[in-house]
Amino acid sequence: RAESWESIIRVQSPEGVKRITATKRETVATFLKKVAKEFGFRNNGFSVYTNRNRTGEITASQNKSLNLLKIKHGDMLFLYPSSPAGSSSETMDTSVSQGLRPVGAPQVVEDEIDQYLIKQDGKIYRNRDQQLCRHGPLGKCVHCVPLEPFDEDYLNHLEPPVKHMSFHAYIRKLTGGADKGKFVALENISCKIKSGCEGHPPWPEGICTKCQPSAITLNRQKYRHVDNIMFENHTIADRFLDFWRKTGNQHLGYLYGRYTEHKDIPLGIRAEVAAIYEPPQIGTQNSLEILEDPKAEVVDEIAAKLGLRKVGWIFTDLVSEDTRKGTVRYSRNKDTYYLSAEECITAGNFQNQQPNICRLSPDGHFGSKFVTVVATGGPDNQVHFEGYQVSNQCMALVRDECLLPCRDAPELGYAKESSSEQYVPDVFYKDIDKFGNEITQLARPLPVEYLIIDITTTFPKDPVYTFSISQNPFPIENRDVLGETQDFHSLATYLSQNTSSIFLDIISDFHLLLFLVTNEVMPLRDSISLLLEAVRTKNEELAQTWKKSEQWATIEQLCSTVGVQISGLQEYGAMGGSTHAVSAAMWDCKHCTFMNHPGTDHCEMCNLPRT
Repeated sequence: RAESWESIIRVQSPEGVKRITATKRETVATFLKKVAKEFGFRNNGFSVYTNRNRTGEITASQNKSLNLLKIKHGDMLFLYPSSPAGSSSETMDTSVSQGLRPVGAPQVVEDEIDQYLIKQDGKIYRNRDQQLCRHGPLGKCVHCVPLEPFDEDYLNHLEPPVKHMSFHAYIRKLTGGADKGKFVALENISCKIKSGCEGHPPWPEGICTKCQPSAITLNRQKYRHVDNIMFENHTIADRFLDFWRKTGNQHLGYLYGRYTEHKDIPLGIRAEVAAIYEPPQIGTQNSLEILEDPKAEVVDEIAAKLGLRKVGWIFTDLVSEDTRKGTVRYSRNKDTYYLSAEECITAGNFQNQQPNICRLSPDGHFGSKFVTVVATGGPDNQVHFEGYQVSNQCMALVRDECLLPCRDAPELGYAKESSSEQYVPDVFYKDIDKFGNEITQLARPLPVEYLIIDITTTFPKDPVYTFSISQNPFPIENRDVLGETQDFHSLATYLSQNTSSIFLDIISDFHLLLFLVTNEVMPLRDSISLLLEAVRTKNEELAQTWKKSEQWATIEQLCSTVGVQISGLQEYGAMGGSTHAVSAAMWDCKHCTFMNHPGTDHCEMCNLPRT
């Protein structure tokens, strides 16, 4: 019957146009529920009108069919999010200062640095030009009016020139103009077939234009999520490089630090590195393999309590050239490659694991702030630290398993071909042929330079120290191959060589704190929060309070059993008393080192007699 025929009604919103199927006898209330579901509203945080100028509102209270309202197949309706005071989180907020968010995007809490930069003016202010400005001191002209943070001419004339605007400058560019960016939505690229298409059999038997992912043309990304990488001091990097110096094998670590404002670039972000954690790995002179790390979760937890987070990864690619001069080979340059395809894929994996929370994306995340640092030879044959990220396009290709490395050419990647198991969209890039014409090439193979964004890596003139630096530092984790082990003997040795009267200076060592938390004899994961707070806030009083705890007294007792004389170690014991009382009360088994309660003649663990 004609009355039951399905109609397609178009609904336009700030997010775009969506087509909604309805029947002629369908009530307005039922139709509006479909609209809410399609646009991602949980409540009625929107209004629908028949006219673009917000007249002819369609309300759910009208118990009428669409046919009675004369809404027919192909008609266009107009949706506007409502924004009364205290509006629900489902409505769209078109104010940049309030945090712009497309309709249907999840409510997200961005990083502190993003929240800070959103509130900044960001404009580049210029002084009055004595030669070109012809107006009074209060006037403005084209030669002195403030520039936008995304002004490419300004960025290109900085010293050195800036090829990539900051991500927040890019957002300002998108959200500028009269509409304040209300149509902006940062869509994450997908290389997968959309699910739920019922008009044909699933791939490989069938595919259609609705579910088929679009072809990708690779472009050099104009913005970057991080504009500078800064190691707090040289000691952090030197201790990491020590592994290569002693073994000749390549090495890898995770960078822990924080994101701060980078003032050299408008609305820029800096990744500050405070410590390097070295996971279990197997390194040779020309390869690296990362092993499964059972402590990974605990390391992130401890770092968070210290006010740090994982901001990137670092690896060495060093070959000694002249051992007498201490020079290294200059191998990564414009004639070879800066990052290999395999390294780009690894970086893409890491960036996908650490997404950048973003209010402008319907998914709640867009890109990543996770950085890559390579310690390699520079043009002067000295060790240089080069910083990179891979583009959002590369992240999508890696996430959806569409990119492969080439076996014989590290500078080339290869876009997979579709198979019966996986559909892969076509990937192209633009190049210049020998006649100077721009041509489009299929990305088989693909120069990975299209996927790379370089980031300046620096050391400050005035070093910063989140953790104290010692002449005899505590050993770094997972360096057993060097004979450097983290155990109570190395802890006792460290304490005997560092006899500072300030306990906070002794204990403020990232690798030492990790050992206290993760050692198997006396793990302190549940009782170290106070000490971590003391290190984070540099509070000696808090550190001394924790030093008087029973946990530290037991640690001291364990250290005293390994045969290292520690001067001044017995100063504080449990609750401020002497640790001699503790040692008289508890005893350690010479066979299994288990700490036994007083008054026992046999070990509670191995049942062997006390000797």
